[in-house]
Amino acid sequence: MNIRHVTSHPEIAPTRGLYSLATIVPRGDLVFISGQTAGDREGNLVGEGKVAVQTRQVFKNLGNILNGVGASFEDVTEFTIYLVGKESINPFLETRVEVFKSIYPGSKYPCSTLVNVDCLGLGKALVEISATAVLTNR
Repeated sequence: MNIRHVTSHPEIAPTRGLYSLATIVPRGDLVFISGQTAGDREGNLVGEGKVAVQTRQVFKNLGNILNGVGASFEDVTEFTIYLVGKESINPFLETRVEVFKSIYPGSKYPCSTLVNVDCLGLGKALVEISATAVLTNR
């Protein structure tokens, strides 16, 4: 994939996390992945009350969807992350470091926005992530 990652700009402070300021995609088909929570294959919530467990399951679900459309995490240009409660932020960020080591070994991260909310969907999920990817090999 020929996605270019913009990680710095002289007029903007350096990023403080695992994300790019911008991603530039030459062309391709866009894939929009709806927000995924930590549901298993039967729809049961995995890791109730546990941000780290839910985060791993959410990325697993995203990986399965990407694979199903012929894409991978390298094709993702943006994540939008929703976390319930301020106490979820640090466990999420710590777990994301762990997960990103395996899905982004080259440290070329997509853009990312993290939003803190009071509640998600049906109320027991603590983590929800949507993604945008680009298929350029079609």
